[in-house]
Amino acid sequence: MKEKNDILFGFHCVYEALKADKRKFYSILISKNRSAGRMEKIETIARQRNIKIEMVDPDLLDKMTDFSNHQGLAANTSFFPIKKAAEVVRLVQEKKEPCFILILESIEDPHNLGALIRTALCAGVDYILIPKDRSAVPSSTVSRSSAGAMEHADIFYITNTASILRALKENGVWVSGLDAGADTSLFEADLTGNIALVIGGEHKGIRPLVKKECDFLLSIPNKGNINSLNASVAGGIAMYEAFRQRR
Repeated sequence: MKEKNDILFGFHCVYEALKADKRKFYSILISKNRSAGRMEKIETIARQRNIKIEMVDPDLLDKMTDFSNHQGLAANTSFFPIKKAAEVVRLVQEKKEPCFILILESIEDPHNLGALIRTALCAGVDYILIPKDRSAVPSSTVSRSSAGAMEHADIFYITNTASILRALKENGVWVSGLDAGADTSLFEADLTGNIALVIGGEHKGIRPLVKKECDFLLSIPNKGNINSLNASVAGGIAMYEAFRQRR
């Protein structure tokens, strides 16, 4: 049976989840050995929302978090809410300003996913789409990797990436995919207007059926013996080039 609760831990992860207010908080556990200062921010919000606060021994937090760096804080919450990708098409139709959509194709490393989500929020991405299968999911690990940024994101599950790309294109969205072998440079592309940026997985990049649906394939120029970048680094460069152009 699927568990009903998620465990968040670490200050930034819990604090940003409280601020985002997308999860239901069942309880917050704080170490009896906590230091004064920033924990007061957590306690203030928790009291305002009538969230149960428990002062516990550090050993209990160690066991709850598999001896991770919990910083004396954990929270019992609902799972992060993820929407269906079909809803993005409706949002694009209703949005008056040009949209910026990020599609993450089978990113398997939760740390890469967390880094990409954090960068996406900083670079003005409106919607983040990820496959429901063959991909890291928006878990507590991803939230920690994003330093809590994931808690503020609008994330949607894709069941058929090629299909959702076709639907987006029918509604005026241009789809660009990052591909190390592409002839067109990222810095020569027009990334203004309604765009969807596809970033491939760490091992195989963008799958052929998805690549076929891209209007443009773009590469990041490089100099040296290494011909490809880490997925989160490449994605960060591409998102910020779009951010630069869209400003």
